[in-house]
Amino acid sequence: MLDRTVAPPVLPLARVTLPAADVITLPSGARLHVLANDAQPVVRLQAVFRAGKLAENRPGLASLTARMLLEGTTTRTARQIADEVAFYGASLECDAGFDRSTLTLYCLTRHLSTLLPLVIDVLTNPAFPTAELEQLKTRTIQNVRVERQKTSYLASERFNELLFGAETPYGRPFDSDAYQALTATEAQAFHQAAYAFSNAELFLCGDVAAERDLVAAAFSAAPAAVPVSADGVSQQNHDFAVADFDRVAVAGSLQASVRMGRMWPAPSHPDTHRLKLLVNVFGGYFGSRLMRNIREDKGLTYGIYASVALREFGTSLIIGTDVKGESANFAVSEIEMEMRRLQEELIPADELETVKNYILGKFANELSTVFEQCDKYKSLVFLGLPADYYIEFVQQTESADAETLRELAQHYLAPAALQTVVAGPVA
Repeated sequence: MLDRTVAPPVLPLARVTLPAADVITLPSGARLHVLANDAQPVVRLQAVFRAGKLAENRPGLASLTARMLLEGTTTRTARQIADEVAFYGASLECDAGFDRSTLTLYCLTRHLSTLLPLVIDVLTNPAFPTAELEQLKTRTIQNVRVERQKTSYLASERFNELLFGAETPYGRPFDSDAYQALTATEAQAFHQAAYAFSNAELFLCGDVAAERDLVAAAFSAAPAAVPVSADGVSQQNHDFAVADFDRVAVAGSLQASVRMGRMWPAPSHPDTHRLKLLVNVFGGYFGSRLMRNIREDKGLTYGIYASVALREFGTSLIIGTDVKGESANFAVSEIEMEMRRLQEELIPADELETVKNYILGKFANELSTVFEQCDKYKSLVFLGLPADYYIEFVQQTESADAETLRELAQHYLAPAALQTVVAGPVA
């Protein structure tokens, strides 16, 4: 009989290797990355362009352009696009991030050939209809107005502004007036430059062995243009120290949101894998130091986290939580105390083993589907990482010791080096 009082044994993670992608450079200049897996008759096609905030010449233009791609083309209305996607049980969306914009199609393999002309039409022939453009601007501005009533939004916005600089794409806050002033002509011009197929990375994964030539032909025939370059942000020095405390006053609020952090080593840095382990011990999972202290022991919050935000030109450490207004300063002091503990004390062997098992188990789980495997592969492509990056991640996580992590904490987790923002009631 199974004894449920005894935990199952934890087995070491076998060496992990991502499936090799076939990379094809198309006549248009686009690169097609193919990861084939016929376990399920589904496919994901992503067209990724350097068309994020880094590329925009007007604030908000990248987001507006990406969202307008599904609002109509020269041959289809927004309703026709939505109806065609829904008829085939597919999903089509376009999002703009800080670094890049991505159009994503999910569908059954047998419908890819039918939906591919729609994808090409959306990418190459957007109409930017005036009525839809104005409605989108109005909805976006209203949504941001609602979000800015939340302390969490205000704290994050101010934190990024101070850490990266208010004039950089990573730190620039949303400007309603500038967004309202954007025109269809500007969106059209941005699209023609930033969505050039010579600027595209295409990722085709799933049951696609018989579909790759079809996709390659479709994107080869598309017109190419001069791509834009990314500037305005460079990978900042990870030793950059801020040592600043800022408050965003929110009159009448009962809640305060805390954001703390600093610039962090890029993923290519030799310390990056052991630092990931250290951050998880600190605040990266439900049993972390911060959760046990701030939530379980002190009862100040429902949740608190520490994580690393990876961007192509500026990686950062972020610590975040929401607490009662009067508890904000105490929460900050407890966070700093946990940082000092990591600097002064060795992590107990059982705790370190638990976190290692958590990280490696989570990593293995994140490779369970071809779509997740493709996401890992995309990180290698966009962050310029070597093919053995994840092998090194497993090896260095397994071999990390408490003395090394304490030395890393002493170098990277100094409370005086953190930018701190508290948004909440007036002190």
